[in-house]
Amino acid sequence: YQTKLEFALKLGYSEEQVQLVLNKLGTDALINDILGELVKLGNKTETDQTVTNANTSVIREASSIESQRSESPLQEDVTEDGDNLRPIVIDGSNVAMSHGNKEVFSCRGIKLAVDWFLERGHKDVTVFVPAWRKEQSRPDALITDQEILRKLEKEKILVFTPSRRVQGRRVVCYDDRFIVKLAFESDGIIVSNDNYRDLANEKPEWKKFIDERLLMYSFVNDKFMPPDDPLGRHGPSLDNFLRKKPIVPEHKKQPCPYGKKCTYGHKCKYYHPERGNQPQRSVADELRAMSR
Repeated sequence: YQTKLEFALKLGYSEEQVQLVLNKLGTDALINDILGELVKLGNKTETDQTVTNANTSVIREASSIESQRSESPLQEDVTEDGDNLRPIVIDGSNVAMSHGNKEVFSCRGIKLAVDWFLERGHKDVTVFVPAWRKEQSRPDALITDQEILRKLEKEKILVFTPSRRVQGRRVVCYDDRFIVKLAFESDGIIVSNDNYRDLANEKPEWKKFIDERLLMYSFVNDKFMPPDDPLGRHGPSLDNFLRKKPIVPEHKKQPCPYGKKCTYGHKCKYYHPERGNQPQRSVADELRAMSR
């Protein structure tokens, strides 16, 4: 008991905490098991204290919330959230063929994608579709729900890229160039599962833009689903990705269960808010530095 007590005291725990753990695990418990329970107990105590302090602050400030609400920066952010959302440029052909399982040009897929962004509050949504898609459906180019294209065009959401016939041959302008150019100039988001490699190789600034502003998606039946992490696990969330200025806090990693008592240093895979952006050396590295 004395050995275990001294070990816990050196790590900053109190004798009462050690007794609580030993009463739970028994006096024959291993040191590793005791340490694990002490960490849980310490984290729980800190959490309870934080919650208590937070509740006290809420009660103390409750009377002044109504008067301050109109002056609150957060309230301004919510009010102006529509202006904070980036313009959306949708690759209509890519979305329609994806919804049609690459066999049919499904105009309903375009409508589902447009509605998803409009419901989120985006005011600037543009869809590009080649003009020849106005033509009647053929066995080699099946189109469904074609009236949706006309409706979206009247609402000034859909734009047909130019095409014409020269001596019986169709001349089509490259719609991908329209998509990337508009998104780049408006500082918006490209919605497509295409990587636009040919256009990325044309201009370095386009390559960087496509890498950082391309929003991929999936269709689950009739549900349009973009990813929650458009740029990967350690990138911005979807909410912040679609905003000009992020207002939703990022939680990139799970907080470390050992907190300040963690001995892994910069090798720890968990998040340490107390370290900020500065990596912290492990105990072993500190000892090596001291011995030198």
